[in-house]
Amino acid sequence: MIGDIVKNAESHMVKGIDALRVDLAKLRTGRANPSLIEGILVDQYGSQSVLKNVASITVSDPRTLNVTPWDKNMVKSIEKAIRDADLGLNPIPDANMLRVPLPVLTEERRRDLVKVVRSLAEHARIAIRNMRRDANEKLKGLLKQKTIGEDEERKAQDSVQKLTDRFIVEIDKLATNKENDLMVV
Repeated sequence: MIGDIVKNAESHMVKGIDALRVDLAKLRTGRANPSLIEGILVDQYGSQSVLKNVASITVSDPRTLNVTPWDKNMVKSIEKAIRDADLGLNPIPDANMLRVPLPVLTEERRRDLVKVVRSLAEHARIAIRNMRRDANEKLKGLLKQKTIGEDEERKAQDSVQKLTDRFIVEIDKLATNKENDLMVV
């Protein structure tokens, strides 16, 4: 029972870290990365599809993404979706594909992105702490039901706290690495 609560909390914390990694990968660092645009919604014959499901996205050089739709009639729709995504990108049609050059980041934009990174990291920390709280409440519920003793509850809470500390440190590392990436010119 206690093991299940701790394992459940750990699996949720891992998912929280993975979500942070995905969010951080979407932030532009000046280098081309397919994850920057792969989640953009594209109008595909009247329905919305994620860009990575309707086209292949490759990196042609450090500052350019190539988007090759599987259906050649989708080029205009994909171009419009990328322009409308509010990422500051301006795709260039080239035969049956799009070239998406990434503009150089200004110092001001870099500082704004660092603030976004810090905000994402704080939201991840809050999510981890909420998972800790939920696990501790379940442990207290077991104690009230007299399913476990006080010593067992205390040991389980300590292990949940150690998990929380470990994941908070990982969040801090991810955020620091991303901030450093952003500030490199």
